[in-house]
Amino acid sequence: MSLRDVLVDELRDLYSAENQLVKALPKMAKGSTMEDLKELFTNHLEETRGQVERLKQVFEKLEQKATGEHCKGMEGLVDEGKEQLEKDDEGALKDIAILGAALRVEHYEIAGYTAAIAIARQLGEDEIVTLLTETLREEERASVKVLNQAKPLFEEATAAEEVKKGAVSVVPHTTRKVAAASR
Repeated sequence: MSLRDVLVDELRDLYSAENQLVKALPKMAKGSTMEDLKELFTNHLEETRGQVERLKQVFEKLEQKATGEHCKGMEGLVDEGKEQLEKDDEGALKDIAILGAALRVEHYEIAGYTAAIAIARQLGEDEIVTLLTETLREEERASVKVLNQAKPLFEEATAAEEVKKGAVSVVPHTTRKVAAASR
């Protein structure tokens, strides 16, 4: 086995992971109660499709088939997200749980792309480094977007908890856009 073989294995793992995510993101969007969150997942789906195409370009440059073993790491993360979707939580709590699963996915991808870039850089594969870095930056931005979506949800969940405890008599107005009849 060579360093190039290790790079190809990493890329195949990422290719499988991204394709699994293409299937999972519509379910995450559908299961979210907040319109902004639905939009976040829908937009990231389009971005993920672009990342799959970019990986195909990388495989072409390496003269390899864009196939590989099933990524068990992403499978586990997708299963965790699926579990969150199936729970009976509602509103902000459900969306926070979904966002937690999404954040784990983003960090898994960030780790994978960081490793692949380091290997490609060592091999002097500058074009591949450029393509993979573009995807890495998208994943980093997606992670920030997920965290930004969580902030108002944390505030809403905290306010709801205070109401339950009797600490607040009225639920404060939020800017949350709840999906009207999307279930």
